[in-house]
Amino acid sequence: MLKTIETWLRDAPVSDDVDRRNAPVMQLLLFFYGIALPCSWAWHLSSRSIPPGWGIVLALDMATAALALASVAMIRCGHFRPAIKLFLGALLASMALAYHKLGTQAQLIDQTPMILVLAIGGLVLGRRALWMVYALVMAVFGIGFITDAHNTAQGPQWIRRALNNAPAVAVSYLIIAIVLDRTIAALRESLAESNARGRELQRQMAERERAQSQLVHAQKLEASGRLANGVAHDFNNILGVIQGFAAQRHGALDAGDDARRVALLVDALEGVEEAAGRGIALTRKLLGFSRNDALRIETFDAASALADLKPLLRQLFPPSVALELPAPGDTAPLDVRLDRSEFELMVLNIAANARDAMPDGGRFRAGVSAAAGGMVRIALSDSGCGMGEDVRRRVFEPFFSTKPAAVGTGLGLSVVHDLVKTLGGDIQVDSAPGQGTTVMVWLPSPEPLAAGR
Repeated sequence: MLKTIETWLRDAPVSDDVDRRNAPVMQLLLFFYGIALPCSWAWHLSSRSIPPGWGIVLALDMATAALALASVAMIRCGHFRPAIKLFLGALLASMALAYHKLGTQAQLIDQTPMILVLAIGGLVLGRRALWMVYALVMAVFGIGFITDAHNTAQGPQWIRRALNNAPAVAVSYLIIAIVLDRTIAALRESLAESNARGRELQRQMAERERAQSQLVHAQKLEASGRLANGVAHDFNNILGVIQGFAAQRHGALDAGDDARRVALLVDALEGVEEAAGRGIALTRKLLGFSRNDALRIETFDAASALADLKPLLRQLFPPSVALELPAPGDTAPLDVRLDRSEFELMVLNIAANARDAMPDGGRFRAGVSAAAGGMVRIALSDSGCGMGEDVRRRVFEPFFSTKPAAVGTGLGLSVVHDLVKTLGGDIQVDSAPGQGTTVMVWLPSPEPLAAGR
């Protein structure tokens, strides 16, 4: 019930951030005024009659209660500041008429309305409204003191006694107004500084995302460049296969039997088609990887994605390196959710480091398994030279590299580390000199997984 009321109070369509935070409390206050004043008068009138001269106070309180409820309706329509001004105006007008009728001395016992209008005017409407309300409050007191002086017609000493409390009232409310003014100024300055810091943080985050996107694209282009030579060699082989199948036409034309001739031509064209398809798939994969497209988050099987990378990995490694990749269907699907090109970038960056660690050949192995906590673990290992503990601790530092300046930038594993952490995963490196290196990447699965699935 309380949660529903709180939600309803916060749903007022107020555009200003500060006013929207004040709206729930002000609605409660206005509701209280609109209901408490009539209930209070009903309680008093149930046991006694209206005191002489207090009929005007009753009428004014009822009018103030009605305007308080009307102000709530205005806030619900999005007119926050006009609603507060209407309520304050009603209170001040009501007090002015009451002080004119009854005087100040009769009402000094209850100063809650006066302090309330000062507090609301300053804390809700601002410093300018605070001092305007203070001036109006002093005017109301002045009206009451004039009434008191008029009612004491016995001589000058009675007028002086009627105005005896005027200096104390003026000074007391001045002190209250000054304290509110300083408090409001401090709150507004703190809010302005907080908003400025928030905007600066948003700007820095946007710049960081932009820089990271540019860095990822640069890494993709670098990886594409590394693949270019291998792809060109493989594509040349494909063209040789196509050329060989095309040359078979001469044998088909020399065949004496028409059926034999047709069969030979069909086989040759099927071979050409198959070889061309391999070439198209290879170049399309390379072009798609190097594009700077917007991120396309999707859910896919990590093992199948690794298997699809085999043509690119085969070109990345020399023939002396054996590849061991999961075959589609070997394991149950282990889904991850991210942009597929980012996944490919991670694998190719790690594979490029593995290639450099195996100049004389070796073995590169990739495996996928379920891990605890709804994670998918991807293990990428090589049989290369490995690394010492001092190097292993720094592998994720930007621009740190043990390679010559013309060979490595030191950004590959740094980019992989940032991508994995951004996705809510983890990455670790296990290596020792002469023992090879294993890079383990944990990526969150879109659905909980049981370890060992």
